[in-house]
Amino acid sequence: MELKSKPSENIGIVGLGLIGGSLGLDLQKLGYTVYGITHREETAKKARERKLAQFVSTDPNILKDCSIIYIALPLEQLLKPSSLLINAIPKNAVVTDVGSVKVPVLNTWNNLHPRFVASHPMTGTEESGVNSGQHNLFKNKPWVVTPVKETDQKALEIIHQISSSLGCKWIISEAQIHDEAVSLISHLPVLISATLINTVSTNINPSLYSLAKSIASSGFADTSRVGGGNPELGVSMAKFNKKNLLRYILNFKNSLALLEKFILEEDWNELEKVLLRAQEGRQDFISKPTN
Repeated sequence: MELKSKPSENIGIVGLGLIGGSLGLDLQKLGYTVYGITHREETAKKARERKLAQFVSTDPNILKDCSIIYIALPLEQLLKPSSLLINAIPKNAVVTDVGSVKVPVLNTWNNLHPRFVASHPMTGTEESGVNSGQHNLFKNKPWVVTPVKETDQKALEIIHQISSSLGCKWIISEAQIHDEAVSLISHLPVLISATLINTVSTNINPSLYSLAKSIASSGFADTSRVGGGNPELGVSMAKFNKKNLLRYILNFKNSLALLEKFILEEDWNELEKVLLRAQEGRQDFISKPTN
């Protein structure tokens, strides 16, 4: 869906890391005037050099003329926003976030701002910080929103229009279902991948490590990519989606134990059946919907 008309010429972005910085680059390309906020002046200087926004400041009052504001802070800060930030956001502005967990975000922000829309762009890289923003990060990626009955419908439509203009796939979900889903396909893979990396790099013979490093190819790179990302983000995922994540860690441990059992018992037929189910399951899971 193309943006019929711009709801605002001024968009604020609080936090100019990977997601916030990428938003700033793409929103400017769409013709918006972008106001960015960073925590430190050193970061603000780098953001200006990279042109992540037309105006960059450490002072939240820069948001006073913005009618759409993206909160792109780490989850810890998103869930405990400063009073300076809250007081600087105009009451009639549309406010959204980019946090990967939605239930606690809704519990916090629905009480802080009347035009809040909970959302989560499903995209990213292993990079982080002010140098990580890039063009077209959101193109063809899901932008998930989790509205509740109190959500301002006009505000929701504004976020819909902008997300569509960024090239995103618009998805509406209940917050609890969203949090369960991301624990399965995003948060659990981060921990599994990190465990694989640590298994390879810890307490093994140096010559074995050297050879493994030399012959590792795209398969290991793909499997380990998400585990080698931002540690702060990984901790936040575990901390704020703990219940869902623990449930699926248990499921994973049970599945891994079953594989171990078949190997110990040399039951190669049963092992092949499990791997065949995985092959078929992956093909079904990543196939594009027909409608």
